[in-house]
Amino acid sequence: MSIPPSSVPTPPPQPAPASPLTLHGQYIKDLSFENPRAPQSLIEQKQPQLTLNVNVATRQFETKTFEVTLTIEATAVTPEKEPLFVLELVYAGTVTLGEVPQDAFGPLLLIETPRLLFPFARAIVANATREAGFPPLNIAPVDFVALYRQQLEASKGQIPGITGDGPVGHA
Repeated sequence: MSIPPSSVPTPPPQPAPASPLTLHGQYIKDLSFENPRAPQSLIEQKQPQLTLNVNVATRQFETKTFEVTLTIEATAVTPEKEPLFVLELVYAGTVTLGEVPQDAFGPLLLIETPRLLFPFARAIVANATREAGFPPLNIAPVDFVALYRQQLEASKGQIPGITGDGPVGHA
């Protein structure tokens, strides 16, 4: 026996699962570029020694709303240790976490969010160095998992940047 298609009950639509992470916006908090030896540094064309540091930090606004900052510092010096340029970028995003367990906060905030922010920060660094007269500084992808593990070790197992003190402000 077959049932006509019109009499088969249709299950109610299932709501889409809530996203574990919602990125509300991203922005430059601070951008500094110093070219102390210009124009001499552009004329000499010496192979620089480059130092690059990347750091991730969080700041809590509400129970599940955070600002995640990605700080990139790059310094180039000549073989004689004379500065060519100094760049500092603080690039941030505001995120809200969905219904996730507390132990997922660290990986979402300090691994996944920086992965989302990094391509944009990388482009800003490349454009800033190019606009300053140097070849664009194209930063290789960052291993945010390793960076997170280093931060965990340094904070003795507590999730870095996340405290139980409650909100510190309002977005």
